[in-house]
Amino acid sequence: MSHFAFEPQLPASNLDTRGGVACRAWGLQQIQPEAVDQMRVAAMLPVAVGAALMPDAHVGYGIPIGGVLATDNAVVPYAVGVDIACRVRLSVLDMKPHALERHDDKFVKAIESETRFGVGARFDRWLRRDHPVMDEDWSLSPVTAAQKDRAWEQLGTSGSGNHFVEFGELEVGPSGIELHGERIEQGTYVALLSHSGSRGTGAMVCEHYSSLARTLHPDLPVAMAHLSWLPLDHELGVEYWNAMNLMGRYASANHACIHDALVARLGARVLFGVENHHNFAWKETHVTPTGLREVIVHRKGATPAGRGILGFIPGSMAAPGYLVRGLGEPSSLDSAAHGAGRHMSRSAAQKSLRWGDVQPVLKRARVQLLSAGIDEAPKVYKDIRSVMASQADLVEALAEFRPRIVKMAPAGEKPED
Repeated sequence: MSHFAFEPQLPASNLDTRGGVACRAWGLQQIQPEAVDQMRVAAMLPVAVGAALMPDAHVGYGIPIGGVLATDNAVVPYAVGVDIACRVRLSVLDMKPHALERHDDKFVKAIESETRFGVGARFDRWLRRDHPVMDEDWSLSPVTAAQKDRAWEQLGTSGSGNHFVEFGELEVGPSGIELHGERIEQGTYVALLSHSGSRGTGAMVCEHYSSLARTLHPDLPVAMAHLSWLPLDHELGVEYWNAMNLMGRYASANHACIHDALVARLGARVLFGVENHHNFAWKETHVTPTGLREVIVHRKGATPAGRGILGFIPGSMAAPGYLVRGLGEPSSLDSAAHGAGRHMSRSAAQKSLRWGDVQPVLKRARVQLLSAGIDEAPKVYKDIRSVMASQADLVEALAEFRPRIVKMAPAGEKPED
């Protein structure tokens, strides 16, 4: 049993999809009814062949954030999401944990000088980051071709909303962790954690191809308009698929630039790293009502959790996150939650929360917050431990990350998530 084992909560539930494909839901008792209704609608799509709902689920466009949808030879831009290939990356550093408190100014200066946050955040041309992704063929779609220069300027930056860069302590359990020949043993380490995606270019790819998908399906009911799909044997489907995958490589490069710059600034060395993404579509083989077959699995705010796959599931700025290993549960389409998940809307948070109430929470959690909007306060999120307990059959926790220095986009930034 894992050192960070969670007591399982209520078992997964079968949603009544009203004639749509079967859908299992985890942590249903903590999911908004509106998000459940969105998933029911998605399960009735003509191209749907499977569905699942994760315990962090909440309302989104098209399908809920935390929704998983498998389709037959079709991709749904809004089931992928606006921030294509949004991801988290964890780097474990060769530094002692006490360095975070003794030399916190060193870590703060690294974040403040080597990253940028917010809508439109970018580096001046003479400071922009270099990465092989910018040498790829960006002419594969009209959107990526037109946005290449903007994408380059935004390489190495973070968006708004729930995007962050954090330093914290990672406690690794007795079994240690191994990946691709790298291994870390039991102990407590300094770690760098980031969460962001494909920035403005990814958003424009989503909007462009979702609009085109609607023109292909003018007879869809209004409730399904955001679920318009592109067949993968259609030129537009191929174009979107190629653009989506380029955005995946770009988002990964974005994190690589952030981590490389911060680690170099600190004069540190990376001992171990994990990266996993959501807001994406994968070609995978799964059991469907017609048997074992290749399908397109959309994970919108859900993380891959195939057997043995490592990933990271963050909590909030004052709550731990977990490095996990997937258990490969077939009914979840090899998926798990991508975070704690919101239970309070941004507008509700802005109306009801005050920083004076948040500061004591941060102090108790030993968190130094550099900047954030009140709509990202810890109280807006579900309890991460409850979410983890709800999916004890989907992932196993191997390590716990506790945030210490946190930076998000300043208050007033329009969310991009």
